[in-house]
Amino acid sequence: MVGHGNRNTGFTLGAIRHSRRIALRSIDIEGSEALPSTENRTASTRQRERMGNSQFQSHHFDNDDNSNRNDEVQNMDDASEDPIKLHHELAHITKLRSAPNGMLSRINGKSHNGYVSTLSMLAGREANISGRGKFSVADCCHVASRYFPSCGPDIMDTMDSRAYIGQFSADGSLFVTGFQDHRIRIYNVENGWTIQKDVLARNLRWTITDTSLSPDQCYLVYASITPIVHIVNVGSSVTESLANVTEIHEGLDFSMNEEQCSFGIFCVKFSTDGRELVAGSNDKSIYVYDLEMNRCSLKIAAHEDDVNTVSFADDTSHLIYSGSDDGYCKVWDRRCLSSRAEPAGTLVGHLEGITFIDSRGDGRYFISNGKDQTTKLWDIRKMTAGNPSIKSRRFSGNEWDYRWMEYPRTRRDVKHPYDQSLMTYRGHAVLRTLVRCYFSPSFSTGQKYIYTGSHDGCVYIYDVVSGNLIKKLDYHRSTVRDCSWHPLYPTLVSCSWDGVVAKWDHSRAKSRRSRIL
Repeated sequence: MVGHGNRNTGFTLGAIRHSRRIALRSIDIEGSEALPSTENRTASTRQRERMGNSQFQSHHFDNDDNSNRNDEVQNMDDASEDPIKLHHELAHITKLRSAPNGMLSRINGKSHNGYVSTLSMLAGREANISGRGKFSVADCCHVASRYFPSCGPDIMDTMDSRAYIGQFSADGSLFVTGFQDHRIRIYNVENGWTIQKDVLARNLRWTITDTSLSPDQCYLVYASITPIVHIVNVGSSVTESLANVTEIHEGLDFSMNEEQCSFGIFCVKFSTDGRELVAGSNDKSIYVYDLEMNRCSLKIAAHEDDVNTVSFADDTSHLIYSGSDDGYCKVWDRRCLSSRAEPAGTLVGHLEGITFIDSRGDGRYFISNGKDQTTKLWDIRKMTAGNPSIKSRRFSGNEWDYRWMEYPRTRRDVKHPYDQSLMTYRGHAVLRTLVRCYFSPSFSTGQKYIYTGSHDGCVYIYDVVSGNLIKKLDYHRSTVRDCSWHPLYPTLVSCSWDGVVAKWDHSRAKSRRSRIL
């Protein structure tokens, strides 16, 4: 805009006048395609009223404001016109959260990739085409989701050790990395990525397997292949946090005082209220630790193999998702767990073990990464009650080991005969370690993308609805085990076994690629 103010201002005013003329013409012309007829609108209204009685609408609107609901219902009509590969209500929900106002789409039209240009969106807002005088949440997501974090990367840190963990805090102000050499670094993102906390962990076996920040961002827990999880005060003034030297790293014992109990914890997560931790272990169990009581309150004999990943389904912390090397995703309802510890349901579809699960946060949908080289999307309403039947058990051979072998080509296109997943995403490589996958942020993208690390050193970004590969971020020289998309901005950070922490941004300027030699 600098240096071209007059030309751009004239162009913008012209676009606004053009939008107004078309909007008025659309209102005056009865029976035109710009607006549906009264009869059609009445029928559509009746249909939406019938849909309003279902659980779908009652759970998935982002805003209770009536004007936002009207925009979203209008967007649903637009979304249904587009051909999609995922024929499920989640496809419509995704369109709702990221599609522009219906009038903007009709007046300005969409490009070949389904987007209304940012200039047209701004002109339509100035012309008040929507009747609200501002962008809706979906309008904002439609604009923001176009700007991918694909330029760069800038190298934020380099270590002589494999990076296993890399995650933004919930508000994006902090970034946590965990390395195999017992070191955890917490960066202050808003202060130029300075190191706020440099933690030297204690009593580790092999590596740091997982970390988790408390919801208030005051405490960090880290796990290893031991039954002890340690907790660190992130808010203290000490920068160099040496275990039990400069700071106390309190140990939380998950063994429930069982004699000769030795197991490792692969994943650990804080509950939304910060009062509990949930963990998955290599003794085939799920553990829940009560931080207020300072003891392990629940152990579930959950799977027939290592539990690699667990996740709370939503903010209530009642539902827990788990994934295991037995190939099953299970759903656990803590409100009705009996002494037999039977799951609320099981989801079948992966041919090999599951490395990671990420919840959409609505208590209904989640994604999982599998050693069968796929990411799958699930709806828990399709699950089979209880434990899996014998006929649905994993049928692939046991001669393959993902830690050192390539995945057999003969299995790449094989589908589980009882697959209950909604969608399968292929292209990345889940090898050597428990590679992680996530939904893109709700605030900036409407969760319309899925992204995952990969053994080939890349980050893959897929479209949730179409399953298409949207972007492939290629830089690292070794496996990208973890990556994280900033909750507010088009920034993504990847952490690799080459020891590099790389930051990808959206920028029109030519970025500097500083490869570490």
